[in-house]
Amino acid sequence: MRNEAEIWTQVDAKRQAFVELSDRIWGMPELNYAEVRSSAEHLAMLRAQGFRAEAGIAGLPTAVAGEAGEGGPVIAILGEYDALPGLGQAAGIAEQRPMDGSANGHGCGHNLLGSGSLLAATAVKDWLASNGLPGRVRYYGCPAEEGGSAKGFMVRAGVFDDVDVAISWHPAPFAGVNNPISLACNEVIFDFKGRASHAAASPELGRSALDAVELMSVGVNYMREHMPSSARIHYAVIDTGGVAPNVVQAKASVRYLIRARELDELHQLLARVQDVAKGAALMTGTTVTSRIVSGDANLVGNTPLEQLMHRELERLGPPVFDAEDEAFARQIQATLTPEDIKSAFARFGLKPRTDIALCDAIFPPESGDGTHVGSTDVGTVSWVVPTVQMRGATYAIGTPGHSWQLVAQGKAPAAHKGMEHAAKVMAATAAALFADPAEIAAAKADFAARREGRPFVNPIPDDVEPELPVAPADAAR
Repeated sequence: MRNEAEIWTQVDAKRQAFVELSDRIWGMPELNYAEVRSSAEHLAMLRAQGFRAEAGIAGLPTAVAGEAGEGGPVIAILGEYDALPGLGQAAGIAEQRPMDGSANGHGCGHNLLGSGSLLAATAVKDWLASNGLPGRVRYYGCPAEEGGSAKGFMVRAGVFDDVDVAISWHPAPFAGVNNPISLACNEVIFDFKGRASHAAASPELGRSALDAVELMSVGVNYMREHMPSSARIHYAVIDTGGVAPNVVQAKASVRYLIRARELDELHQLLARVQDVAKGAALMTGTTVTSRIVSGDANLVGNTPLEQLMHRELERLGPPVFDAEDEAFARQIQATLTPEDIKSAFARFGLKPRTDIALCDAIFPPESGDGTHVGSTDVGTVSWVVPTVQMRGATYAIGTPGHSWQLVAQGKAPAAHKGMEHAAKVMAATAAALFADPAEIAAAKADFAARREGRPFVNPIPDDVEPELPVAPADAAR
């Protein structure tokens, strides 16, 4: 059964409603676990499109899910809609200009990510119904990807236990199957407690928690020579204990983000950082407690799914941009450095070009050497269900992630075209899986082979709760 043309038509039929959804989400940028209006928009769209929908899944107030179809396999399509702080920016202009009314911005394109995924899920729902096929398509609206690790909490709650395949995407400068390399990570807060005293009259009575934070930094910096080259450690002091230098600071806190290529490496590196913190406390006569606040596993690839998605990409071809799209992308590139643009090509294993500002081809599978990667909570999902992810071309080549330039392009026609393109690829991939159970069987066999001898330990321990807002608003209903 050839399904591409039909499933693409299903996407075309609903395109405009989801472009408008994306633009609405862009205009209400909300941070980790505070995506009250954004999740409500997704819930309303699920119900308007005929999904069986619910909010507050996995105990997360801003997580939503919708399912359609009956019997058969379950294919999940993952969406996100959280924004980033400090990136408020007006749309459609190639200069930094804060957006009125919000300091937040969609600097990672999650307004497009969630809307495009929901568009794909809706097209699959309609395709299943028109073909009378058994099977269920399920959309997960996942909050707090930007440091909140919501999918890890959802995995822990078992919401993916009956899923056969998971599909996702992410906005990017190029279109193609994501090379499944990411860094496992944990975010950990270290709280040091000491003893206050007069820093001049009785310094011997004080025990500085701030000294402990600084000594921990020294210790971790010396670790860098003796850890895997792919590992990363970052930190931010979140409480210095005060602003008066004549008072010995009795408390101080630092937040560490620890990353490693593999889960087992992460667990080892985390233990070493915790030992450094204990040493800093011993050296300063303070005490330290630590608490994990989030964590992501590294991505587990799946060759059959990646080959299938690449075939669908090749059949569809790259997104088609026009002269106006290219002109605006050139304006954005004028705000960047040549190194920004060269680095963008290199991350995808492509030779630098000066004749294009937007993607015009599908990049090959396994492109890039995986040296310039971050972390994603999709990784945790990939440890419990066969998962595939694509990159969709939605912005000018060279645009840094988490930048005002990316926010400025979030409502551009090129972004909408790239979102539609990604939706068609994801929907066609899902349709091919429903149409041929052997494809799902192959994906599951590959998954089992990759997981053999690799135990999964969720980087979010059972006793860790999500960092919900202090006074969370009511969840969408």
